[in-house]
Amino acid sequence: MISEPRYKPQKSRPWVKIFISFSILIFFIWIGGFVFTGRLSQIIIGIYLVISCTTFITYAIDKSAAKKGRWRTKESTLHLLSLAGGWPGAYFAQNILRHKLRKKPFKVVYWITVLLNVSGILWLADKYCG
Repeated sequence: MISEPRYKPQKSRPWVKIFISFSILIFFIWIGGFVFTGRLSQIIIGIYLVISCTTFITYAIDKSAAKKGRWRTKESTLHLLSLAGGWPGAYFAQNILRHKLRKKPFKVVYWITVLLNVSGILWLADKYCG
């Protein structure tokens, strides 16, 4: 008896990945504009870059652990890193490393962290220099 695959393979949609990657670039240009006009501190860009790199590395470590059957990073830790500003790194890690792509509940929470983080940055830009 042949068993069904655990997850249904997703259709490849390269245009979606290109659109989201382009949107992340636009986000950083947008943040740069806020920094340039004095609405946000220069530190914000550095924070996003450091947390994104840290998040990417954390995903890579988790992917390696998954392959080797070792201790895994908690999903809540990955989401917390995304919420803190590491969502660009998380997006690229998910797609480059092909990690956490099939887990719909994980992806839903990931996109909620993106919305919350971007909303928080908008709020900061408006509150302190609006």
